[in-house]
This record gives sequence, C-alpha cells and structure tokens, in this order.
Amino acid sequence: MPPTDDLRAAAREVEDFVSTGGWDQAPQLFALVPTADLLARQPELAGTLGPDAALTPVAQDALPDEDLAEALAGILWPDAVHGCALAQEIVVLPPEAEAALPDSDAAELRRVAAEHPARREARLVAAVHRDGSSVCVLRLRGADDGADELVESPDLAPNLTRALLATLRP
Repeated sequence: MPPTDDLRAAAREVEDFVSTGGWDQAPQLFALVPTADLLARQPELAGTLGPDAALTPVAQDALPDEDLAEALAGILWPDAVHGCALAQEIVVLPPEAEAALPDSDAAELRRVAAEHPARREARLVAAVHRDGSSVCVLRLRGADDGADELVESPDLAPNLTRALLATLRP
C-alpha cells in the first residue's frame, strides 16, 4: 500500500529531529500517534505540535543493545499508536560492491561493508502505519563535508518495514 502524505510527513519529521543530533547515534524508535488524540490528552502541547500534523512522532526509551530484530520482535504497540518509525545509521554500498560481498554472517558483512572504500554512511528512517503502508527516508552523508542527499521510497528497507509492521499486530 502506498504511503500517505501523513506518514511521509511523520517520517521526515523523525529524520529532521534525529539529524539535529548529528551522526554516530544509536537506533531510535518512535511511536506515531494521532496529533488530535495527543492534544486531547495533553492540551498543554498545543503550542509545540504542528497544527496541521495528523501524526506526531513520540520518542521512546532507548532500545536494548541486543540484536535490533530481536528487540523489535518483543515490541507490541497499544491501539492508541497508529504507526511507528525507526531511525538507524547504516552503511550503503554501490550495487557492484554489494554483489562482491562474501557469503558470511551478518556481523562479518557489517565489518566488510564498514571497511569498503566505496561505502557511504547513511541514516535510514523507516515508518509504518497500521493500514500496512510504509515509507523510508534515507539521508546519505555528504562526502568531504559536501551536502547530504535525501532519498525517499517505500522500498528501501523491506525487511525492516515488515519487522516494524509486526509490532503493530492486533
């Protein structure tokens, strides 16, 4: 299902928020709650939330240091949460470099990718909604103090979006 403008806006808001902290951050998880519901419970937030935002990202406690897939598998959101988003830093390789990677375990692949001369550092924000829609925003770190590049697509991280959708199961 294609992402709604509301989900796109929430993913970009998460990316903007996380980017204010710079690079080299741990993964961060956000609940996406309807802004109207949040304001009904906490009217004092009226001056701080975007009046046109349908979904408001709410930062969660730090994720455990365990494997990210295992941490996500243990999460189940209440009905009041309409979606969630995860921001994490990754290493991106060009397709020809990916094709040449050895057939190894995940830890070894991360090590090889991190040392590859064609690597690019990036921050990925994957956001999902209970309706099954998803969107990913990828910020590629600028090389040699160059400008960062933003890419948006629902197809950037299918395994991650499936894992996030599983946290919203009824």
